[in-house]
Amino acid sequence: MNKFLSEFKKFAMRGNVVDLAVGVIIGGAFGKIVSSLVGDVLMPLLGLIVGGINFSKLTLTLKSAVVEGEKVIKPAVTINYGSFIQAVFDFTIIALAVFLLVRGINKLSRKKEQEPKKPSDEVMLLTEIRDLLKEKKESGTSE
Repeated sequence: MNKFLSEFKKFAMRGNVVDLAVGVIIGGAFGKIVSSLVGDVLMPLLGLIVGGINFSKLTLTLKSAVVEGEKVIKPAVTINYGSFIQAVFDFTIIALAVFLLVRGINKLSRKKEQEPKKPSDEVMLLTEIRDLLKEKKESGTSE
Protein backbone atom coordinates (compact mmCIF):
# COMPACT_ATOMS: atom_id res chain seq x y z
CA MET A 1 0.00 0.00 0.00
CA ASN A 2 2.91 2.35 0.78
CA LYS A 3 4.38 1.77 -2.70
CA PHE A 4 1.00 2.61 -4.27
CA LEU A 5 0.77 5.91 -2.37
CA SER A 6 4.36 6.74 -3.29
CA GLU A 7 3.67 6.11 -7.00
CA PHE A 8 0.44 8.12 -6.84
CA LYS A 9 2.21 11.05 -5.17
CA LYS A 10 4.93 10.96 -7.83
CA PHE A 11 2.27 10.90 -10.56
CA ALA A 12 0.13 13.68 -9.04
CA MET A 13 3.05 16.03 -8.45
CA ARG A 14 4.41 15.89 -11.98
CA GLY A 15 4.47 19.24 -13.75
CA ASN A 16 2.21 18.13 -16.59
CA VAL A 17 -0.55 16.89 -14.28
CA VAL A 18 -0.55 20.09 -12.27
CA ASP A 19 -0.51 22.20 -15.46
CA LEU A 20 -3.42 20.17 -16.82
CA ALA A 21 -5.40 20.62 -13.62
CA VAL A 22 -4.83 24.38 -13.70
CA GLY A 23 -5.86 24.44 -17.37
CA VAL A 24 -9.09 22.56 -16.65
CA ILE A 25 -10.00 24.87 -13.77
CA ILE A 26 -9.26 28.03 -15.75
CA GLY A 27 -11.03 26.56 -18.79
CA GLY A 28 -14.16 25.92 -16.71
CA ALA A 29 -14.14 29.49 -15.41
CA PHE A 30 -13.49 30.81 -18.92
CA GLY A 31 -16.43 28.76 -20.20
CA LYS A 32 -18.73 30.36 -17.63
CA ILE A 33 -17.55 33.83 -18.63
CA VAL A 34 -18.14 33.12 -22.31
CA SER A 35 -21.54 31.55 -21.62
CA SER A 36 -22.54 34.67 -19.69
CA LEU A 37 -21.24 36.90 -22.49
CA VAL A 38 -23.27 34.99 -25.06
CA GLY A 39 -26.42 34.43 -22.97
CA ASP A 40 -26.59 37.75 -21.14
CA VAL A 41 -25.08 40.21 -23.64
CA LEU A 42 -24.96 38.94 -27.23
CA MET A 43 -28.17 36.90 -27.46
CA PRO A 44 -30.43 39.69 -26.11
CA LEU A 45 -28.83 42.11 -28.60
CA LEU A 46 -29.32 39.61 -31.42
CA GLY A 47 -32.90 39.02 -30.27
CA LEU A 48 -33.52 42.77 -30.31
CA ILE A 49 -32.09 43.04 -33.82
CA VAL A 50 -34.36 40.27 -35.13
CA GLY A 51 -37.48 41.60 -33.46
CA GLY A 52 -37.32 40.75 -29.75
CA ILE A 53 -37.02 36.98 -30.13
CA ASN A 54 -35.66 35.10 -27.09
CA PHE A 55 -33.70 32.30 -28.75
CA SER A 56 -33.43 30.10 -25.67
CA LYS A 57 -37.22 29.69 -25.56
CA LEU A 58 -37.69 28.73 -29.21
CA THR A 59 -39.26 25.27 -29.45
CA LEU A 60 -41.09 23.08 -31.91
CA THR A 61 -43.95 21.21 -30.22
CA LEU A 62 -44.31 17.66 -31.49
CA LYS A 63 -47.03 16.66 -29.04
CA SER A 64 -48.98 19.00 -26.79
CA ALA A 65 -49.10 18.50 -23.06
CA VAL A 66 -52.07 16.64 -21.55
CA VAL A 67 -53.55 18.82 -18.80
CA GLU A 68 -56.47 18.22 -16.42
CA GLY A 69 -57.33 21.41 -14.63
CA GLU A 70 -54.01 22.80 -13.46
CA LYS A 71 -52.31 19.41 -13.24
CA VAL A 72 -50.04 18.29 -16.09
CA ILE A 73 -50.68 14.61 -16.79
CA LYS A 74 -48.13 14.30 -19.63
CA PRO A 75 -45.65 17.05 -20.44
CA ALA A 76 -45.34 18.38 -23.98
CA VAL A 77 -42.84 16.75 -26.31
CA THR A 78 -40.73 19.53 -27.84
CA ILE A 79 -37.60 20.08 -29.86
CA ASN A 80 -35.73 22.92 -28.16
CA TYR A 81 -33.90 24.31 -31.17
CA GLY A 82 -33.42 27.67 -29.43
CA SER A 83 -31.12 25.99 -26.92
CA PHE A 84 -29.22 24.51 -29.85
CA ILE A 85 -28.81 27.97 -31.40
CA GLN A 86 -27.55 29.20 -28.01
CA ALA A 87 -25.00 26.35 -27.86
CA VAL A 88 -23.80 27.11 -31.40
CA PHE A 89 -23.23 30.76 -30.46
CA ASP A 90 -21.41 29.67 -27.27
CA PHE A 91 -19.16 27.38 -29.29
CA THR A 92 -18.46 30.03 -31.92
CA ILE A 93 -17.50 32.65 -29.34
CA ILE A 94 -15.30 30.18 -27.40
CA ALA A 95 -13.62 28.99 -30.62
CA LEU A 96 -12.98 32.60 -31.64
CA ALA A 97 -11.52 33.46 -28.23
CA VAL A 98 -9.23 30.40 -28.26
CA PHE A 99 -8.16 31.20 -31.84
CA LEU A 100 -7.25 34.77 -30.87
CA LEU A 101 -5.35 33.51 -27.81
CA VAL A 102 -3.35 30.95 -29.82
CA ARG A 103 -2.74 33.51 -32.57
CA GLY A 104 -1.34 35.96 -30.01
CA ILE A 105 0.91 33.31 -28.48
CA ASN A 106 2.18 32.33 -31.94
CA LYS A 107 3.01 35.97 -32.75
CA LEU A 108 4.97 36.27 -29.51
CA SER A 109 6.83 33.04 -30.30
CA ARG A 110 7.74 34.28 -33.77
CA LYS A 111 9.07 37.55 -32.34
CA LYS A 112 11.32 35.61 -29.98
CA GLU A 113 12.63 33.51 -32.87
CA GLN A 114 13.37 36.60 -34.97
CA GLU A 115 15.46 38.28 -32.27
CA PRO A 116 19.14 37.94 -33.18
CA LYS A 117 20.95 35.50 -30.96
CA LYS A 118 24.15 36.67 -29.29
CA PRO A 119 27.06 34.60 -30.55
CA SER A 120 28.89 32.44 -28.05
CA ASP A 121 32.28 33.45 -26.64
CA GLU A 122 34.00 30.89 -28.87
CA VAL A 123 32.37 32.30 -31.99
CA MET A 124 33.30 35.85 -30.95
CA LEU A 125 36.93 34.78 -30.43
CA LEU A 126 37.09 32.97 -33.79
CA THR A 127 35.56 36.02 -35.53
CA GLU A 128 38.15 38.27 -33.94
CA ILE A 129 41.00 35.93 -35.03
CA ARG A 130 39.60 35.81 -38.57
CA ASP A 131 39.40 39.60 -38.75
CA LEU A 132 42.97 39.97 -37.47
CA LEU A 133 44.26 37.47 -40.04
CA LYS A 134 42.33 39.28 -42.79
CA GLU A 135 43.85 42.64 -41.75
CA LYS A 136 47.32 41.09 -41.67
CA LYS A 137 46.88 39.64 -45.17
CA GLU A 138 45.55 42.92 -46.60
CA SER A 139 48.36 45.00 -45.13
CA GLY A 140 50.92 42.56 -46.53
CA THR A 141 52.88 42.26 -43.36
CA SER A 142 54.16 38.95 -42.16
CA GLU A 143 55.76 38.35 -38.83
